[in-house]
Amino acid sequence: MPYDSHKDLPDTVQNVLPPKAQSIYLAAFNSAWDEYKDPDDRRGDQGREEVAHKVAWSAVKQKYQKNDNGLWLKKV
Repeated sequence: MPYDSHKDLPDTVQNVLPPKAQSIYLAAFNSAWDEYKDPDDRRGDQGREEVAHKVAWSAVKQKYQKNDNGLWLKKV
C-alpha cells in the first residue's frame, strides 16, 4: 500500500534513514506501487509491495550510503 507520510513508513526505514532519505524512499515506493500494478501477477499486492520496497531502497542508495557505523549519509 502507498505511504502518505514519513510516520507511515516501516520502522526499519524510519529508524535508519534521515528525513530527506525517507522522502526519497516514500516517493520511490509510491511511484513503483503505481507503476507495477499488474492484474495478471499471481503474487498480487504482496509481490507488488516487495518490488516497490526494492525500488525505494535502490532510489535511496543512489543519493545515500551507509557508513561503517551503520549510519546513512548523503553521498558527496
